[in-house]
Amino acid sequence: MENQTFYMPAVALRGLTILPGMIAHFDISREKSLKAIEEAMQQDQKIFLVAQKDIEKDDPAAEDLYTMGIVADIKQVVKLQNDIVRILVDGQSRAKLLGFTRHDEYLEAEISYFESNAYLLPDDMQQAMIMGVKEAFHRYAAVIGKMSKELIRQIDKYDDLEKLIDYVTNNLPVSYEQKQEVLEAEDINDRYQIIVSLLISQVDVISIKNELQKKVKTRVDKHQKEYVLREQLGVIREELGDDADSEADEYEKRMNELDAPDYVKEKLKKEIKRFRNMSGSSSESTVERGYIETVLDMPWNKKSVDNRDLDHAQQVLDDDHYGLKDVKERVLEFLAVRNLTSKGESPIICLVGPPGTGKTSIARSIASALEKKYVRISLGGVRDEAEIRGHRKTYIGAMPGRIINGLRTAGVSNPLMLLDEIDKVSSDYKGDTSAALLEVLDGEQNCKFRDHYIEMPVDLSDVLFIATANEVSGIPKPLLDRMELIEVSSYTENEKFHIAKEHLVEKQKSKNGLEEKQLTITDSALKDIIRLYTREAGVRSLERTLGKICRKAAREIYQGKSDGVKITKTNLKTYLGNPKYSPEKRNDKADVGIVRGLAWTSVGGVTLEVEVNVLPGKGELALTGKLGDVMKESAQAGLSYIRSISGNYGIDPDFYTKHDIHIHIPEGAVPKDGPSAGITMATAMLSAIIEKPVRADVAMTGEITLRGRVLPIGGLKEKLLAAKNIGIKTVCIPKDNEKDLEEISKEITDGMEIVPVEKFAQVEKIAFV
Repeated sequence: MENQTFYMPAVALRGLTILPGMIAHFDISREKSLKAIEEAMQQDQKIFLVAQKDIEKDDPAAEDLYTMGIVADIKQVVKLQNDIVRILVDGQSRAKLLGFTRHDEYLEAEISYFESNAYLLPDDMQQAMIMGVKEAFHRYAAVIGKMSKELIRQIDKYDDLEKLIDYVTNNLPVSYEQKQEVLEAEDINDRYQIIVSLLISQVDVISIKNELQKKVKTRVDKHQKEYVLREQLGVIREELGDDADSEADEYEKRMNELDAPDYVKEKLKKEIKRFRNMSGSSSESTVERGYIETVLDMPWNKKSVDNRDLDHAQQVLDDDHYGLKDVKERVLEFLAVRNLTSKGESPIICLVGPPGTGKTSIARSIASALEKKYVRISLGGVRDEAEIRGHRKTYIGAMPGRIINGLRTAGVSNPLMLLDEIDKVSSDYKGDTSAALLEVLDGEQNCKFRDHYIEMPVDLSDVLFIATANEVSGIPKPLLDRMELIEVSSYTENEKFHIAKEHLVEKQKSKNGLEEKQLTITDSALKDIIRLYTREAGVRSLERTLGKICRKAAREIYQGKSDGVKITKTNLKTYLGNPKYSPEKRNDKADVGIVRGLAWTSVGGVTLEVEVNVLPGKGELALTGKLGDVMKESAQAGLSYIRSISGNYGIDPDFYTKHDIHIHIPEGAVPKDGPSAGITMATAMLSAIIEKPVRADVAMTGEITLRGRVLPIGGLKEKLLAAKNIGIKTVCIPKDNEKDLEEISKEITDGMEIVPVEKFAQVEKIAFV
């Protein structure tokens, strides 16, 4: 119920709400507040206290204050330093602010008192509400845990609902705004709802806070425990001389700097954590350390930038090597595709050819032209699968395979990797090396190559693989199928001359400390060195021979015998001794039973002189000259065909039972095999039997069948080169090999008549005088 109006001095409180029954003290420093206190002390010591809505305002108006305040008795006034006064007050009763009557020296409030409506509630309702407030407070006290027992006893003694609510509110550590809500609730029911809701919400907030504190404490305790244990472990390790932690920290730092896929970093984290917990002196820590360092050294996403300039690449390749047209074209095609597509699959190339033809050195030159890192892996004699795939890291002394080691050495994931002598790999009980290479050299599979040691997929798709081999016969078919074959054939005399003049002479001069003018080799002398002192498909022996000349010249110059040495055709013998090889020459005149054949060897083409003699006997066929089984069978097939056409030449049917035929192919100590001398031996046998001479300037190659057909052969370029070198004018080749002539340079075929033949009858017409 609203009462009459009263006037009394007022003080605006900042951040403080006082309820009835509350004794509180607060400091005042504002001039108007000090004047109001002085005025109250001169009257009846009563003061009206009301809270500010905005605590930042220094001179609040009526609208800046809450409408409900409290009339309090001033119990004490104490002056402090700096014009601050501390007031002790006792809250008496609620009062509503109606306005201010004066606002100049101090605030004088117009207020009205309110009587409580609690007496209107039935007794049982009041008791229920009192129990509700006390229960809510007890729950609050149980949750907060540090409540004064005296305070709880005081609350339990209250049997007046209004005073109980005010007392509980005064003792709650809540904001002044929440206390102001209780103060402003005029109806006792509303006041009850507010205080119970406040207690329940406080219980929930404190429960959540306690739960969070418990979790934080558990975590902190765990970290504290780990910290203490690590410190103790560190001291123990220091005493033992271990420094695993510092190593592990270094590994973690390197791991964070590593540019690698996420799965690699996850694996590294686990391994580093395991390493931390190991004793530094244990064998496992050695294995773990080696593994972590290997993975950290891998160039996972690190790539070098290729030179994309085709003209530059061509210039480098031409400067480094003479010839090798197919290889150079393939590299330039790859570069062109890479420039157009910005990716382009890296080719897997296999260079096949005789020793010394520049297969290994062209690979190094390709790396230089593309500005790629160069890694050479020699596979000659490798017979263990683990050499390619690595060993399981569980073994002591385990290591990654050669491919992974090659990537580590290169430091980038897109180097040029040379697999040297791929035809020389072998296998044993430990596994098949060539089978392990199948995954490495398959463009569809090598993007996820798994090394046994690394145990994670490694991308080899950006690696440019170049393999070298002397013969394809030693390479398993599935492996051969994965590579692009480029044949590096034997060099002609002219090619060797250019290579020696443009590359080898300068290289050997530099190697032996000779200046440009100190040694001169004439062109005629160089040609004689190639022809009389070397016989090979490549140029290794030629390079050694030139090195010998340079050494002798260097000695002469050093001893002061001469200022410069000039090697000519006449003084060549002085430096190199007698020629090692006399130039092969064709026979001067046509002869019976002697025919010139052509053969291919790993060092190039050679000519074979097939000799046949017919002598009285029992019809036996003798074969000498260290011939292989295939060649012997070829001779027997040739003889059977000659016997089948004997009637055409008037040969007595009993001739073959009364005569022996002896075939000999010099040089006797050199092994020979293959079917390509079939028509040569058949022609020689027919010539000996019918005693008809064969032209000395004719050579031939081809396999013969029982019906006289001539089948194709291999190594045609080398064979024609050998024929040209000895002055042969006419060469019979199988008709099916005619297409190969397009790939053979004019330098070889010029001056020779090359006759493709399908039947032996065509050979007869050409060969016999």
